[in-house]
Amino acid sequence: MRGVDRAAFAVAFVAKLRGAGVAAGLTEVDDLVRALAAGPLDSRDALYWTTRIAVLRRHADLAAFDRVFAAVFDDAPPLALTRDAETARRPDEVHVPVAGAADSAASGGGLPWATLPPAVAVDESGIESGMRLPELRPSALAALAERPFEELDGRQTGQLAEALRDALSRWPTRRTRRHAADPSGRRVALRPTIARARRTAWEPVVVVRERPVRRPRRVVMLCDVSESMRAQATAYLHLMRAFATVCEAEVFAFATTLTRLTPALRQSSAKEAIAQATGAVTDRFGGTRIATNLTALLDSHHGNALRGSVAIIASDGWDSDPPERLTAAMQRLRRRAYAILWLNPRAGAPGFSPSVAAMGAALPFCDRLMPAATFADLAEVARTPARVTGAWSRPS
Repeated sequence: MRGVDRAAFAVAFVAKLRGAGVAAGLTEVDDLVRALAAGPLDSRDALYWTTRIAVLRRHADLAAFDRVFAAVFDDAPPLALTRDAETARRPDEVHVPVAGAADSAASGGGLPWATLPPAVAVDESGIESGMRLPELRPSALAALAERPFEELDGRQTGQLAEALRDALSRWPTRRTRRHAADPSGRRVALRPTIARARRTAWEPVVVVRERPVRRPRRVVMLCDVSESMRAQATAYLHLMRAFATVCEAEVFAFATTLTRLTPALRQSSAKEAIAQATGAVTDRFGGTRIATNLTALLDSHHGNALRGSVAIIASDGWDSDPPERLTAAMQRLRRRAYAILWLNPRAGAPGFSPSVAAMGAALPFCDRLMPAATFADLAEVARTPARVTGAWSRPS
């Protein structure tokens, strides 16, 4: 199912089921779309049970469902209902035919998303044989997300940048010292319980419970904008803007000096935000001093933002500072941050090994080393902070 439009597949598959007499509607379509997105479908059996559990509501429809599924995925005989199937239907059932369902059923097997441009088989003589097969293609946005940053133009980068904000559907949270009333809480709230006991002769008839209040956990991201990161700089700025605009985050860019970009990237217009951030960084596409800039952040008043935060460092690891200085800075960061993620655009390449001295000094203090060479990788990065913390909420 990789690259397949799940919504289109669900609508077409349920339409075939309705044509075969299975009682299925929009609720079943929505359940099927959610089920397809819930887990990996790595086998035919997994796909069968996923669709069956999501769509089927009555045991009487099981035979029709099996025929439709076999016709779609096994190229079985046509799906036209036989006389036995018509008579086996309960008398109180009313079958409403769907427009185009009969033609779809009579056409036999084939994938229900075969409305994409067909592929024509050509024989050895170069003449089309007339046999047409469905050509599976991912959506345009999904295809672009798998391409390296240097192969994208400005318009394509802007389209994918908007999708990054949608990837931030979950945000990490932290537990605070405050408590709020909650019937499912484990702790008894003494003051409210005693106050209510005054109405019942000091007998605690009503027990008030409370739970700890959770607050959004801050994310702090540092992005390398040196010469070796020229191809990734613009895409990483869009990722930082997604963090800065969706929820509480602090973002910085560094090459030889450190620049705070949080106010610039919180602009409502993406084009204006990137332009302001680009103008604010005066040392972009120069040398790299990771240890110096990380130490400068820890020593500044913005270093308090790192306490209990998820720190994200985006760099290829090329550093002009000695590895010993980076080791000392990462030790301080490890004691202050809740989790540390390191993004390396080369981490996803086959045979990659962190042979750079700076990467070797930083990795022992990192929770995860993640590839970040495409927008698909950045979307995975956007979902990771909520996973490493174990507690999350939806951004407001």
